[in-house]
Amino acid sequence: MLQNNQICKYLYYVQSGSLRVYGIDDHALENNVYFAIDDWWVVDLRSFVEETPARFNIQALTDCRLLSVHKSKFDYLLEQIPVLEKWFRILLQNALISSENRINNKIALTAELRYLEFLKKYPNLELQIAQKHIASYLGITAEHLSKIKSKRIRSKP
Repeated sequence: MLQNNQICKYLYYVQSGSLRVYGIDDHALENNVYFAIDDWWVVDLRSFVEETPARFNIQALTDCRLLSVHKSKFDYLLEQIPVLEKWFRILLQNALISSENRINNKIALTAELRYLEFLKKYPNLELQIAQKHIASYLGITAEHLSKIKSKRIRSKP
């Protein structure tokens, strides 16, 4: 859908399905930044706003139904409909808060607690996508995630 170094010309609304936004590091490892699920928006925001090459890739993980808005149309709508501009500002504020929470969790929480936060933020997504994608999002290996899940299963009454 979007590969790094392309210009992100569309803002996408996810009617249904799951996508991932990820980057590739210097060691060719994929690092999931976030997932977009039903009723979410997905975009490489810097590329979309600044019309610069994307840093991230966007890939569908399941069958998806998306609505897309081209940058020029979106800019026009923001100019013409003030309430839409306010709505987008609030959307961006919420995205920034979510990003700050993710950074804080990465610093302050153990891998197991990050996994529990993932389950709260993305209910049922674990059943739809590969464990390697969840592990990448959490900043751990798939093997470590498997150990965390096994420990949780063993500790349940």
